[in-house]
Amino acid sequence: MRPAPEGHYGPVDVASLNTRGMPIRGSRLKARYAAIGAAFEASSAQVVNFQEVLSYYHLRRLATGLPSFQAVYQASMLGPAGGLVTFTRLPVESSRYQRLAAPRGTELSLRWRGFLKGALVTRIAGLSVVNAHLLANTDGTWSAENRFHPIHRAQLTALAQLVAGPCVVTGDFNLPRHQPLIQGFLATTGLADAFGGECPPTFQAAYLPAGTRSQCIEFILVKGLTAETAEVLFPDKLPSLGTYVSDHLGLQARLVRSLPGC
Repeated sequence: MRPAPEGHYGPVDVASLNTRGMPIRGSRLKARYAAIGAAFEASSAQVVNFQEVLSYYHLRRLATGLPSFQAVYQASMLGPAGGLVTFTRLPVESSRYQRLAAPRGTELSLRWRGFLKGALVTRIAGLSVVNAHLLANTDGTWSAENRFHPIHRAQLTALAQLVAGPCVVTGDFNLPRHQPLIQGFLATTGLADAFGGECPPTFQAAYLPAGTRSQCIEFILVKGLTAETAEVLFPDKLPSLGTYVSDHLGLQARLVRSLPGC
């Protein structure tokens, strides 16, 4: 049998989900995390990036339902740094956490919130997997004059420096795909949308104010890889819960290495 090219690996199924979901009170965290764990444990996913795993209690609850996965995170005082955890069924070579802080001059309240955002980079089976979470824009406007614009620009600049080699970047960017900042980030890094530019809305419309349209703010972005398939996860209420597993939808893609000349 002809050996595979150096660094080659078979298809890898990568998923991403922001797990917070609903207000803190009455969020049914234990039941929701059990449902999330059961779904991924029974799925083809080999790597799952989770955002907003905010404490070690959250982490334990999630890990209980994912016995075939290894959890990768950067420890901090209260829980995983940045609320970021990568669960993987594949061998882990290394990992590191990078804070995506707000720039100097940012108003204090936003700078503190930005201090808690970051990216977890895990080397898995020759592939760099980046799990990212950017600051939420609570103003709901996206102009260059908005106070969140320089924060997101700085965070994307820092995130771009983590993109190298065969790479998949997933997470909650809190920026719609059509925004110039996202388009500039894609152009700078050479990353491509696993959904081929047809990224679906990724926030549950039921949790938006009346008259507000859901947009694509979560991504699976790839470099040196091609998406064979891409799908949305958890779009409907689970009958066992009577509610959604999160206020965010999940994404999953099957990725293969792009061979030279392809």
